[in-house]
Amino acid sequence: MSDSKLAGQFFDAAIGLLERVRDEESGNIAAAGAAIADTVAAGGRLFAFGAGHSSLAAQDVVYRAGGLALMNLLTVPGTVGVDVMPATLGSALERVDGLAGAVLDSSPAGAGDVLVIISLSGRNALPVEMAQNARALGLKVIGVTSVAYAEGTRSRHSSGGFLRDHCDIVLDSKIAIGDAELTLDGIEAPFAPASTVVTSALMQAMMAAAAEQLVERGVEPPLLRSGNVDGGHEWNGRVMTEYQDRIFYRQ
Repeated sequence: MSDSKLAGQFFDAAIGLLERVRDEESGNIAAAGAAIADTVAAGGRLFAFGAGHSSLAAQDVVYRAGGLALMNLLTVPGTVGVDVMPATLGSALERVDGLAGAVLDSSPAGAGDVLVIISLSGRNALPVEMAQNARALGLKVIGVTSVAYAEGTRSRHSSGGFLRDHCDIVLDSKIAIGDAELTLDGIEAPFAPASTVVTSALMQAMMAAAAEQLVERGVEPPLLRSGNVDGGHEWNGRVMTEYQDRIFYRQ
């Protein structure tokens, strides 16, 4: 069987996007890493939020081997992944006004903490209000989104604003409107989305920048090791005990 031409084209598209965010977002990635390092060094807490498939990139930095132990997932019931039935309910919940405020009010997040909000389009009420409410509570907000949507679509929030309008730092994933990299004669819809690949890479680059900043300040980054290597569980147990007041996924 010959190699797939379209598979190769997808890799090329994804690599091109990764090169763009590496080169064009380097300053914002460094700023986001510095904000996280500031919070870790000051005794603050870290949270990540995303709805639908954007939650994948948020989950990718929580309780992760090689990741910061202090990153917690801020969850909104019914919007994390596609486990809710029907799956379309998750998309509907993203457009509900007031949901973000209720979630934040009942969460441990507070002034001085960092919240990373991931939303590809940034146009729905949930991510916009999450950013607005978080900043009102005194959190620093890092948005990971596609600025193209803010320039080529209409907001679904009553303010007319997008996620990017309510963040302290914005990382632009450069994903085109529609999130599909390939087309082919005979297939009516575009296909092969790359947002998860690029957004997850942005998240990991940001975390790497944070670790680098912490070391420069003389602070040991509270990193987790793989539980599948010898000594990993013991290492993680020590880290989680030392930072237990800032880790909420164990409680």
